[in-house]
Amino acid sequence: MDLGLPLAEILPLIAALLAGGFAMGILAGLFGVGGGGILVPVLFEVYGFLGIDEAIRLQLAVGTSLLVVLATSIRSFQAHYAHGAVDMGLVKSCAVAVVLGSALAAIVARFADVNVFKGIWSVVPTLVALKFFFGRDDWKIGDEIPGQPFRAIFGLVVGLISTLMSIGGGAFVTALMTLYGRTIHHAVATASAFGPMIALPGTLGFMWAGWHAAGLPPASLGFVNLLGAAIIIPASVLAAPLGVRLAHGIPRRKLEIAFAIFLSFIAFRFFVSLVL
Repeated sequence: MDLGLPLAEILPLIAALLAGGFAMGILAGLFGVGGGGILVPVLFEVYGFLGIDEAIRLQLAVGTSLLVVLATSIRSFQAHYAHGAVDMGLVKSCAVAVVLGSALAAIVARFADVNVFKGIWSVVPTLVALKFFFGRDDWKIGDEIPGQPFRAIFGLVVGLISTLMSIGGGAFVTALMTLYGRTIHHAVATASAFGPMIALPGTLGFMWAGWHAAGLPPASLGFVNLLGAAIIIPASVLAAPLGVRLAHGIPRRKLEIAFAIFLSFIAFRFFVSLVL
């Protein structure tokens, strides 16, 4: 791959990465999803422009996004925690299983075909979006989220799927908490705490998974491109607190619909990529 691009082509790429980073930060604070849902498609297209083989392009986009999610989700969690809306009891009871699930995702990333990633990105966001599009206040499983072993199983699944999607776990945690009667604002705030637990082992795992992969761009450690992350992180960290302020000022139903639209866009984008 030749990266000796003229300045006229490099500047739009940098602009796209900065814009993706800013949008990612807004989404991280607004929905507690880590923002990777917007960043991964951006990186996927940018790496395609640079000539990265499609066989590793999505893995590279996810791995690089996880490094950015790590920085962004820490900032998002700090802002939500300052509002006193994070259920630390739920977070602590799921923590070990979430980390294990994230580590398991690294093994999947190393050996799975790219279509596995695209399939996950097509199906999971669709299911969660349907809940928020058509869900009503009386859609409740119960009043209290079950204890163990449910939380361990839930944490393992969240860690595995969220790492493969680089979304910080927000979609799953938010859906679970609202089904047990928690407000969307409380759910989003708690979801933000899952981001760092997923992103740190996920980043390290994707470095390992792609360590010997061929065709990686310069400044890459496995499936994590440090150069791309260095451009994106400042913009995403700067934007995360703005997303938090928006989340605490938007009516609950409007926030749910916005969340569902966001997830639907993700699902459609990768479904098209999978079938074409």
